[in-house]
Amino acid sequence: MSVVLAEDGVLLREGLAGLLERFGFRVVAAVGDAEALLRAVAEHRPRLVITDVRMPPGFSDEGLRAAVRLRREDPRLAVVALSQYVQHGYASELLGSGDGRGVGYLLKDRVVDVSDFVAALRRVVDGGTVIDPDVVRRLLGRQHEPVARLSTREREVLALVAEGHSNAAIARILVLSEAAVVKHVGNILAKLDLPPDDSVNRRVLAVLTYLKDQSG
Repeated sequence: MSVVLAEDGVLLREGLAGLLERFGFRVVAAVGDAEALLRAVAEHRPRLVITDVRMPPGFSDEGLRAAVRLRREDPRLAVVALSQYVQHGYASELLGSGDGRGVGYLLKDRVVDVSDFVAALRRVVDGGTVIDPDVVRRLLGRQHEPVARLSTREREVLALVAEGHSNAAIARILVLSEAAVVKHVGNILAKLDLPPDDSVNRRVLAVLTYLKDQSG
């Protein structure tokens, strides 16, 4: 599984590259800035890109903007943003790209288990969506009118849906019946003017589209 890794910190970049190789990934390029990331992807055509958000020269959101550009050019390219913070506008754009499939946004200081991290990367490569729960909470915390329509419980369910949980998993987490979760999801989709659908991918897409709308 070929990977292009973009991280400006030399020690972290080398450490991540070694970790990925150990778990069966093939790091075809490890670069330190956004322009080098774009060139490496054009040259190597990897299956997965892992990029920091803050990259040279400005150390603001260069890596994230590069990731958005890469997804715009090839929505099938799996991309994971690995950052220390949430950049609201481009985070929503990245997560909404490619129908919300094959994309992830993880916070560095909340990655505490290597096996979970590797599993998250594989899930993204397989077309899944992996979002740190804190990212979801921060994006949902920007209260605009659509979210204001939801009850407290519906907002809790929405956050868990955005994290990619199934109805059964949400029921366990919130100690509800699965039927109650189905009802909440239907209410959420209706209140946000989104078509109801039991497909996990459609639900994630609906939430990510909503989050993108919030960022605007």
